Parts: sequence; structure tokens; C-alpha cells
Amino acid sequence: MLNVVILAAGQGKRMHSALPKVLHPLAGKPLLAHVINTARRLAPATVCVVYGHGGEQVPAAFAEADLRWVRQEPQLGTGHAVLQALPHLKVGAGGTALVLVLYGDVPLIRPETLQRLIVSAGAHTLALLTAHLDDPRGYGRIVREHGRVVRIVEEKDADDAERAIHEINTGILVAPGDALARWLPALGNRNAQGEYYLTDIVALAVAEGMAIATTQPADGWETDGINSKNQLARLERIHQRNLAEALMSQGVTLADPARIDIRGELVCGRDVFIDVNCVFEGRVELQDGVRINANCVIQDAVVGPGSIIGPFARLRPGTVLAEDVHIGNFVEVKNSTIAAHSKANHLAYVGDTTMGSRVNVGAGTITCNYDGANKFRTVIEDDVFIGSDTQLVAPVTVGKGATLGAGTTLTRDAPADQLTLSRANQVSIPGWQRPQKTKKPQKKG
Repeated sequence: MLNVVILAAGQGKRMHSALPKVLHPLAGKPLLAHVINTARRLAPATVCVVYGHGGEQVPAAFAEADLRWVRQEPQLGTGHAVLQALPHLKVGAGGTALVLVLYGDVPLIRPETLQRLIVSAGAHTLALLTAHLDDPRGYGRIVREHGRVVRIVEEKDADDAERAIHEINTGILVAPGDALARWLPALGNRNAQGEYYLTDIVALAVAEGMAIATTQPADGWETDGINSKNQLARLERIHQRNLAEALMSQGVTLADPARIDIRGELVCGRDVFIDVNCVFEGRVELQDGVRINANCVIQDAVVGPGSIIGPFARLRPGTVLAEDVHIGNFVEVKNSTIAAHSKANHLAYVGDTTMGSRVNVGAGTITCNYDGANKFRTVIEDDVFIGSDTQLVAPVTVGKGATLGAGTTLTRDAPADQLTLSRANQVSIPGWQRPQKTKKPQKKG
């Protein structure tokens, strides 16, 4: 049985923000959300989050019923934090339950790495995730004797010889639940920080004769924590590069894998092309043969096969495009379905609309879907041609095969297969002259 404890009580002073550190976004989700999602992939019996700074703002950001929340007040160290979580865990007796400790500001740890760590632990084995760094400054050091781990020393408490050690403690560990219940109340705080260190359980385990196993991550960035906006930006780019490489391995063509941002889930079919500087938010599905041109923002949308989007297009939530739909430059679509072979190639807004097949939307066309209080829907049936600079004031229906003349403001339904237009009479005024600027008198020297 596996229990997961996520430590998320830190203040994050170096973030210089009123937002609790673990709620800062990486790829569109709070740091803590990444850690929770990774924990869930391990199928634990319990996920317990220890929070503190930021108060109820942290648990309020997560509505999931399977999470247990424990407030650490005051914050007296990592050992004290896990002690607060202990009554909420399923540890029992007999040594069969394990406790995995994770951190809410370490968002990129892989489930595969944690699974290897869990396998190395056991009823009589404490497992530590360690790493070898060229520059270990700022980290606790793994102290070994004859190759065996004997303790972890924090840098502020280390002597010169211990500071020269390059194997560091990542803080992530798996401990037998019943042993953890013995060790945590026995921790002391006689150290430079005056805190109860979770790492001190290593010495207690050694004193009991318990085996200490170590495992290393495949990549160093897996255990990188975030304490500043600089570190957040660095891990953002690492994460985005990982997502880009995963897309390319599935056959997606990216014009530049360094210039794509995925802030949610991007699902792609075969032969999809994505140009530079595109942002995908929420759940986006790009079906076979879709082309996304440069500088597009797409959120919670489905793009049908063979469709072409952009450049500089925006698809907002609720957009569903069928086959071979063209959404061009500076076109925005929101909460609308557009059937096959329809086009809005430039400078248009399509909101709360049901559009049929083979519709042509002219430049400057907008659906007026909001009266300041309520939203209304526009229906455009098959084979409609809409001239440039047209306003469709919802609720309104444009019948099949209808044509709307350029400059029309449509306030009533347009009949099928007819031309509908509304324009003032064109007038030319002979002898009219454009106003001229009045010349200012010159200043005398």
C-alpha cells in the first residue's frame, strides 16, 4: 500500500508575489497540480497535501475529493510537516505500507523515476532519491561510509569535507510507514535552522540497522525545485521542449520546437503542421492534416481534418471545426460550430454561431452576439455568401444559399437563396471642399 505526502507549505519569498509559490503556473497549471497528477499515476491509497503559507487559498484551488489537506502551522521544518500528515495516512502495522514524500515546488519528477524508487523500498528499506551534481551548493549532502549511506547533512550544518561531497539529497524518499511513525516524533531541532529535518530519519534508520537504498533520476531537471521566477521560466522551457519532442516523435511537424507553448493537452492526428509562436490552452484536438500557421492562440477547441488556421487566429472555448475549414488572419471564433469547407479568411469575429457548409465569411464581418446582458445565437445555413463589413445581430438566421451584401447590418432573418442588403443611399455633393487647417500667425522675433 502506498501513501503520498506532498509538502506544499513553503512561502516562496524569492517569488516576490502574493500568490503562494505552489500555485504559480507552469504550462498553464499550478506547480502543485503537476505533482498531484504525477502522484495519482502511482495509484496510491492516500494523497495528503501539507499546506501552510497562503492559507486556504491553496486547497481552495483544488476541488478533487480524493485529496486530504493538512495545515502546518507554524512551519517547523520538513520532518514536522510529515508528522502533521501522519494521522491521515494508511500506515498500519506490519511494515507493508509505504510513504512517498514529494514536494509541491518540484513539478517535473517523472512517474517512472518514482516507480523505481518505490520498488527499491520495502518494509526494512528506506529509499532515497539522490543526484550527483557538479555544483552541489545549496543542497544537503549524502554521507557514506564504505559505500553505505549513514546520514544526510544539510549544507548549513556541513563541515568542509562534507561540503566537498557531490552526491546530494533531492528530498524525495520512500519510507516504511510503521518506521516513519517511530522516527518522526523522535526528531530533534538542534541545527542551524532550528527545524525538524525529515532527512534526520536516515541516521535513525541506520541506528536501527535498516538498509538504505538510493536511486537517481534519468535527468537532473526532474528534481529541480522552483524558488524564483528565473527558475520557473527555466523549467517552463524544459517542460515545453519535452512536450514538443513528444509531439514530434508522434509525427507532428513543428517549425521550431523551441517556439510552442502547450498549456493543457494537445492531441494531434497524422500529418499535422504547427508553425512558430502558437499557444494551445485547455484540451485542443488537431485532426489529420491540420495546418496551424504562425502566432495562433487555440483554447479548448477541435479542428477538423485538413483545416487551415491562421496566421494570427484565435480559437476560443467551444469552437468545433469540421473538415477543410479555413480560419484566417485576425479571425476569432468562440463557442461556434463550423461545418465542412467554410471559410472566414480575414478580420472577422464568429461567436455563438452554428455555421453550415461552404459558407464564405467576408472581411470585417462580425456576429453581434451580446446585448450587454445576454448572449444570443446566430445560425448561418449551407452555401451562404456574406459580404465584407457585415454585422449579424443575433438572434438571427441566414437561410441556405442566401447572399448578404457588403456593409449589411442584419437584424431580421435573411431568406434562403435571396440577396439581402441594407445600405444608405450613396450621395455625392458637388462643390464640397475639405476643411483646411487655419494658418497660425507667425511670431515676431
